[in-house]
Amino acid sequence: MFITEIFKSVQGEGTRAGLPCVFVRLTGCNLRCTWCDTAYAFHGGKKMSFEEVLARVDELCGRAADQPGGTAAVPLVEMTGGEPLLQEEIYPLAEALLERGYTAMIETSGERFVGRLPREVIKIVDVKCPDSGAADTFDPRNLQALDAKDEIKFVLSTRRDYEFAREFTCEQNLATRVRQVLFSPTFADPNGKWPGLEPSTLVEWILADGLPVRLGLQLHKFIWHPATQGV
Repeated sequence: MFITEIFKSVQGEGTRAGLPCVFVRLTGCNLRCTWCDTAYAFHGGKKMSFEEVLARVDELCGRAADQPGGTAAVPLVEMTGGEPLLQEEIYPLAEALLERGYTAMIETSGERFVGRLPREVIKIVDVKCPDSGAADTFDPRNLQALDAKDEIKFVLSTRRDYEFAREFTCEQNLATRVRQVLFSPTFADPNGKWPGLEPSTLVEWILADGLPVRLGLQLHKFIWHPATQGV
């Protein structure tokens, strides 16, 4: 499999933000979102065997041989990208992480069907908004594949994005389907490639409409420089 990076940091988004986590960033993505902050994962990567990936995860998590992953120093592992579901090896990798006892998560664009993954994997699934540059790519089958441990995320850059996310959330009764619906404002690109959406503006919209959603901020971009890789 092709891997851009494997690193240990804190979870930056979602309901587990702030928790220590080991990330496996797979190489390659078939979408080109206008505000993508991991374009460095589109190409290249290092070819690693399945066993090499697991060994590196075990090392970073502090898991000893035969130790349950849930008792390791870092029990949380996230598979991300790029788009991790483009590589067929993601499925046995997910199985292996669960067999080791880790809490396994995946973050995906929503364009690929997540139902092939083990049910126990925590799925963080995007729904791309109109101004993302990847509108209308969400696979509707994913709504039936998600359950009360999973999360749905909208990245919002404009009022139009917000209105789309609001209507989708209400029409699909998302708050009753998943653990949390996340509304995340874009963080301005430090090189000026795209503007950000002010979190305070998004909060005002959410409160005015009384939406059952959680504001999602990218915690790692407040801790480190927004363009820092491997965090």
